[in-house]
Amino acid sequence: MRKIQLAAIPLISATLFACGVNSDNTSTPSAGNDFSFAYQSISDATLKAHTKTLASDEFEGRSPTSHGEKVTLDYLVDQFKQMGYQPGNGDSYLQAVNLLEMTASPDMTMTIGDNQFSYKEGMIASTKREQAQVSVTDSDVVFVGFGVNAPEYGWNDYQGLDVKGKTVVILVNDPGFENPDSGKFQGKTMTYYGRWTYKYEEASRQGAAAAIIVHEKAPASYGWSVVANSWSGPQYSLVSDNGNADRVAVEGWLSNAAAKQVFADAGLDFAKEKAKALQGPYHTSLKQKASVTNNSTMKKSVSYNVMATLPGSETPEEHVIYTAHWDHLGKDDSKEGDNIYNGAHDNATGTASALAIAKAYKTLGTAPKRSVDFLIVTAEEQGLLGSQYYAQHPIIALDKTVANINMDAMNVLGRTKDIAVVGMGKSELETYLAKAATRQNRTLTQESRPEAGSYYRSDHFSFAKQGVPALYAKGGNTPIDEQTAQYKKRTKVLITGCYHQVCDQFRENWDFSGVREDTQLLFEVGYDIAQSADWPKWNAKIGRASCRERV
Repeated sequence: MRKIQLAAIPLISATLFACGVNSDNTSTPSAGNDFSFAYQSISDATLKAHTKTLASDEFEGRSPTSHGEKVTLDYLVDQFKQMGYQPGNGDSYLQAVNLLEMTASPDMTMTIGDNQFSYKEGMIASTKREQAQVSVTDSDVVFVGFGVNAPEYGWNDYQGLDVKGKTVVILVNDPGFENPDSGKFQGKTMTYYGRWTYKYEEASRQGAAAAIIVHEKAPASYGWSVVANSWSGPQYSLVSDNGNADRVAVEGWLSNAAAKQVFADAGLDFAKEKAKALQGPYHTSLKQKASVTNNSTMKKSVSYNVMATLPGSETPEEHVIYTAHWDHLGKDDSKEGDNIYNGAHDNATGTASALAIAKAYKTLGTAPKRSVDFLIVTAEEQGLLGSQYYAQHPIIALDKTVANINMDAMNVLGRTKDIAVVGMGKSELETYLAKAATRQNRTLTQESRPEAGSYYRSDHFSFAKQGVPALYAKGGNTPIDEQTAQYKKRTKVLITGCYHQVCDQFRENWDFSGVREDTQLLFEVGYDIAQSADWPKWNAKIGRASCRERV
């Protein structure tokens, strides 16, 4: 597989994606009753039923490698078999994903200077290394601003700094978020440099012993409870040849209160130091030592992606791949009362949409010219691991993968006048989306909170990193009418507050009309591409990943 080093605004290889959108070659589905029937077959009732089932207690929160995974896989495979889909991986509907599962002892503490911070309260930490115990002892603590090394932005917080064996403390997001008019990075819109995944990767490349991100709710886009819930319990990484020895020994988070105390003990004011880091590359010693021992139970396990294929009628070697992730956070046996993270919104809704689209394709009298595949991946919540594994070990050659269309946390807030594109402006896939949106009298708009970095937080990004045009769109910002606006106002409080919480449960009063319209849109986008001979490409001035990504 070709390895790519992305520039700030890369172009895609002309040999891979030489053709743009040509409406003359794109099938017009509205001309045929066949398509219209398939389109209308996507119903609120179908979407609701799948979501309710996948989010039920029987599925135990759909944690990878758990009993909940077995129930989920059985359900998905059975659905694809009933629809008449072919196995997507030879004679199997499953692709094995080798995972390293690490579960840290909750007795862990982290000492920085004279302070001892408790697990899930003042700090959270884990390791990706294949070791039952990792320790960082009396490690010098250094504040490295945003922890960014971005030559294309003229920014390197590590410039002239040797952090080998040291503990680096890092701000979340990137310098553009709180200084959007500065011209730095992409303003409010998060680049990949703002994601925690990048920060740990860069700290590892720099040779740090530990990398600790300071949590702040606004730039992180979620509260401390999300960090505590998501980073405790079993943590997964892909099995590597070197046992992930090239990763920092410890990667974790400090609560905002804990970080302020550490800075104060160094004679520094956190807010003032952050202000300096916003102005340009910055680092300074925090004049303290850090120690932490991570004792983990460790096991290698196998989880599975699910893949089903509808062979194309004319050019079956070319593929359009829909993705959604089936996994969520599972159960927390230490929690009293309700201990199941059902993941109804995230991502039973997206998986339900994938199944509904799959059914729609099978109602067509003739399959599309190109093959259509449904890849329902594991371990998204652990860092897009299932889709990352697929992108690194593709079943369909990447140069035969025309496009990826992703579905994650669909719109249960009611119908909208617009459709929000996550990472708007990146590829010609939006041309197809705009065409489909006209059927519903909708327009394209940017996601409401580009600073949250959602473009880098779902499975389409694994395809984007490998050069495959990828689309992630859902919902919109403007309700269709006042009644819907009032419903949205009530429901949004619950959805937002229940992200990665046990209260992300199926609710009978959810309005699935918005899910249905978005699902129909994405069905039409995929259908048009599958009926076309064109190869959509990335837009020249945006590119697939706004950073110098190493893949």
